[in-house]
Amino acid sequence: MQDLDALRIFARVAEMASFTKAAKSLGIHKGRVSTAVRQLEADVGAALLHRTTRAVQLTEDGRAFYTRARDLLADAEDLRTMFASEHTSLRGRLRVDLPTELARSTLIPAIPQFMAAHPELELEISSTDRRVDLVQEGFDCVVRIGPVVDETLIARPIGALRMVNAASAAYLARRGTPRTLEDLVSQGHAIVHYTPTLGSKPFGWEYPDGDSYSSLALPGALGVNSVQTYHAAGVAGVGLVQAGLAAMSPYFESGEMVQILPDLPPEPLQVWFVVAHRRNMSRRVRALMSWIEATMAPYLDGSSSPRASM
Repeated sequence: MQDLDALRIFARVAEMASFTKAAKSLGIHKGRVSTAVRQLEADVGAALLHRTTRAVQLTEDGRAFYTRARDLLADAEDLRTMFASEHTSLRGRLRVDLPTELARSTLIPAIPQFMAAHPELELEISSTDRRVDLVQEGFDCVVRIGPVVDETLIARPIGALRMVNAASAAYLARRGTPRTLEDLVSQGHAIVHYTPTLGSKPFGWEYPDGDSYSSLALPGALGVNSVQTYHAAGVAGVGLVQAGLAAMSPYFESGEMVQILPDLPPEPLQVWFVVAHRRNMSRRVRALMSWIEATMAPYLDGSSSPRASM
């Protein structure tokens, strides 16, 4: 059997297409990475990586070897923890990507509890709203909001994120508080427009319409493409916003924001826990997934259908 450490190093280089990035993610020197890969290639009698000054790519033999190595590493991890109880300490490094706002408002404030429960576990958390490549960027798992369009990924639904209508107290003092959908028009309310790409058509004001959801076009002088900026504009009193309950709860508690039209909430957004391969569900990953599910539970609406897109 090949040395498992060498296999882990090779797999990380293959995933990140870089000796330098692999070394950094594993917390070891680049020289050790190079030595381990060279020795592995000598042992198997084949070139596994094609190296150039600009990139590192798998050879044809390397692709076949990587697929088997990934499965072997997953089996080794399962075997190592086969008789471990749920109370056995988790060890190793866990690399995860989280949506920026979800991390800021909900998960990071609660992360000390998870770290205290697993003091020997090392966490690397990336927060971004782009679609990261789990394999190429070396992530063990990611949390995504909205659709998971890559069918090669393994996605487990965590739940539907409850959405709310909100406005700042200062805005409502100026414009009045809408009680019905018609009030949004008759009282001359404005909204903050959110679009992932500036210049594209804004979403409008979403509301339940029978068994589905419709959108009402409302005026708004400000358009943004960042969730954080969208929330900040709402807090600043620029206009009405529709956002996740998790993000708005602290503002509701402080009185900076007020929930409006509670009977006409926008459609919930589906939250997913995603891994690149079914065998990536190590005990460390499963523990993190369970913690995220429990932490997000107060903000999820299990009775609502998920939205098809962001």
